[in-house]
Amino acid sequence: MYRLNIQKLLDAARQHGDKSRYAIAKRTGLNTSSTYRILAGQTQPDLNSALRLAEAYDLDIRTVMDRVDDEADQPAGAVA
Repeated sequence: MYRLNIQKLLDAARQHGDKSRYAIAKRTGLNTSSTYRILAGQTQPDLNSALRLAEAYDLDIRTVMDRVDDEADQPAGAVA
């Protein structure tokens, strides 16, 4: 499972002069409310949105997506 590294994205946005979530939404072309929810960590972007976020700031998608363990994939009682 992968999750957006919000801090890396925000750092890249600031380097491009985008200091607000609204500016990020405008640059990426994503819906403003979706951008706010993604950057607040309330939801994860779909692949298309993740690519748009990364490409807007000249980032490879692999630099803003972190692999995380998905506890739901573990059998009951399994030790990670």
